[in-house]
Amino acid sequence: MVAGVDDSVVLVDGPWTHRFVHANGSRFHVAEAGTGPLVLLLHGFPEFWYAWHKVLPAVADAGYRVVAADLRGYGASDKPPRGYDGYTMAADATGLIRALGERSATLVGAGYGGMMAWTTAAFHPKLVRRLVVVGAAHPLRMRAAVAVDPRGQLSAARPVLWFQLPRYEHVLTRDDAAMVGRFLRSWAGPAWVSSPEFDHYEALCRAAMQIPQAAFCALEAYRWAFRSVLRLHGYRFVKLMQQPLVTPTLQLHGARDTAVLPRTALGSGRYVIADYEWRLIEHVGHFPHLECPDLLTAEILRWAKP
Repeated sequence: MVAGVDDSVVLVDGPWTHRFVHANGSRFHVAEAGTGPLVLLLHGFPEFWYAWHKVLPAVADAGYRVVAADLRGYGASDKPPRGYDGYTMAADATGLIRALGERSATLVGAGYGGMMAWTTAAFHPKLVRRLVVVGAAHPLRMRAAVAVDPRGQLSAARPVLWFQLPRYEHVLTRDDAAMVGRFLRSWAGPAWVSSPEFDHYEALCRAAMQIPQAAFCALEAYRWAFRSVLRLHGYRFVKLMQQPLVTPTLQLHGARDTAVLPRTALGSGRYVIADYEWRLIEHVGHFPHLECPDLLTAEILRWAKP
């Protein structure tokens, strides 16, 4: 582990302002830029707010107030021992929207942040004006694919099974969080992995995962998803998620995504009764926000227009 690593490693300078916002009983770190209608960006695993460092200023320059948040347990946000269930994390997103002084937002989520975005739009539709999901299947579609596609999505989701092991966070942070780098490399498209930008990003993500308690918190969300399947609150979660989404939804997915297979994500549209579009992005893996940020920015701006 990096000696003396703390929250300061994620306070990267750039054309944005760092601030802390209290929402849903916790303190969240956000990076903010621009003025106008709110666009809230939710990162995935094993990332932090800096996942959006190319998208954030570009969307802000187009006339939006853009906020990239460290999710509960990540980066410089609070790391409580509990609260990593779908209900609480959806309430985190809506709490942030309200704490930022807005009545609604365009919600953009990538990876696990995309799963969180699906859930937020389902549970709190009045607060999500438009939805953009990047590299994430609808939670019920993911559950079904894991059950019926053993050689596909179940195999791709093998790390989630490892995450269920007690104290696996110590494996995740071993050797300066080398496993974080392996996840980034195996899930991304080869063009980005071979670029100089990848090495810098990998180093930041590895450092961020070594902030005390961050690895434990990151895995707890996956542990809840697994444990809840046979529990009453998991049954309630499924029943609530079965309600069709009334939020206009744009779903973007990398054709070379090996974490969430395109065929898994493709079936998500059945849960949306509002306007819905699906776009498969060629030659891109699990991180379109980093692998093709210009294309992603253009799609967000197109979808966010009133």
